Amino acid sequence: MRLTKMLSFAKELRGKKPVDIDKIQSMGLLAVKLGQICALRPDLLDPDRCIQLQELYSRAPTIPQENFEQLLTKYTDENFRSNFKHIDSKPFAAASIGQIHRAELLDGTKVVIKIIKADFEKSFRRDVKRMKRWVKMGLFFNPKLKKVGNPIGLLSHIEDYTLRELNLLNEIKGKQRLEQLAIDYNDKFPMPKLSFPKIWENLSNERVLVIEEITAPTLESHLNAQTMEWDDLLQLFRIHGAFMFGMGVFHGDLHPGNAMMTKDKDFIFIDTGAICEAPNHVRKALFGFFYFLAKGELKNAFDAMLTMADVEPTGETLEIYYSSMFELYDGFVGTSVSEVSLTEQMMKTVRAAVLAGCSFGDDAFPIIRSLMYMDGMVLKGHPNVDLISSMGPYLDEFATLIDPTTLLERTPVAQRKLVGKNRPLITKTAA
Repeated sequence: MRLTKMLSFAKELRGKKPVDIDKIQSMGLLAVKLGQICALRPDLLDPDRCIQLQELYSRAPTIPQENFEQLLTKYTDENFRSNFKHIDSKPFAAASIGQIHRAELLDGTKVVIKIIKADFEKSFRRDVKRMKRWVKMGLFFNPKLKKVGNPIGLLSHIEDYTLRELNLLNEIKGKQRLEQLAIDYNDKFPMPKLSFPKIWENLSNERVLVIEEITAPTLESHLNAQTMEWDDLLQLFRIHGAFMFGMGVFHGDLHPGNAMMTKDKDFIFIDTGAICEAPNHVRKALFGFFYFLAKGELKNAFDAMLTMADVEPTGETLEIYYSSMFELYDGFVGTSVSEVSLTEQMMKTVRAAVLAGCSFGDDAFPIIRSLMYMDGMVLKGHPNVDLISSMGPYLDEFATLIDPTTLLERTPVAQRKLVGKNRPLITKTAA
């Protein structure tokens, strides 16, 4: 992303005029992905601008019908169309990289066809590389920015999961992986309210995916219609949190447009191309932090976070850490997200922990980002709730997946297993 484009993007976020969604989309895929993250941050941006940015989840430019027909012919074999009674050449939905068309199989089954609209990979990689260069320059000239957050980690995470999404075979692999984990852990942690759409693998490839048509509204639609109750959000946290904290493998882009909720309050996860992993020491430290925090055991919570430190802090460094953390969390438990959002609090927590020697590399960001999405949904739907206290019973339930008696034990740096970034998944698309 060129500097002029980056400044133009920043102007759309902070300007006084209404957000120009079309302009952001014209800036490229990276701008869209960053905009989607900002859409759930009413603590960082004006709430009205966040609402406007949320159009990036569901509103995207479509290609002309004739281009769709050409792409379908290009990306499928000559027998593909013979499997369908009809295919609607006009899309009913579009996203940043693909668009969705209704179709009907020969047996009458209603399906949708997802197709990649263009070759995004080259321009996307170029934009990420440029933006990283600008960010690194900013960090060089203003090192204090390093204490505020991890912008390079954010960009690396966006790059990683977006490149996965560009190959639709990863969506099949991701769905299979999450489904199998749910089966494997069913005795310890049943998740009857979670399901995934059926995918016709024999009709799918890197660029085209044939999926069961889901008519249930997205979480975004429920939030806009105020039909998502507080217990619904807690059930979502129960499911997603079990994958994040208990299993260490989870949906890496679970924004409100990537999950549906049925009239029976069941959740359907879609767009499973970006599956993320968290090393044991990272998920254990973050889980321990929230586990003890919800119980009001502040020192244990702070000590759990320190298990991520490369070198255990002592002396003045440790005293400063405790002092800053106790000050930060004085009265926090029991506070509503509208008063202090979880994301805002986590940014300050990360800063204090980094100064004490904790390492928040790229592998920690997916969990933090997922919590940011959850926090954003709570801010929009139920801003007056105490999220941390409400999480308590579910964190206790996660203890069936991760032994709480080990949460304060440090794993030596040399023994930490840094998971690969889903190496079995495909990150390269065909030319």
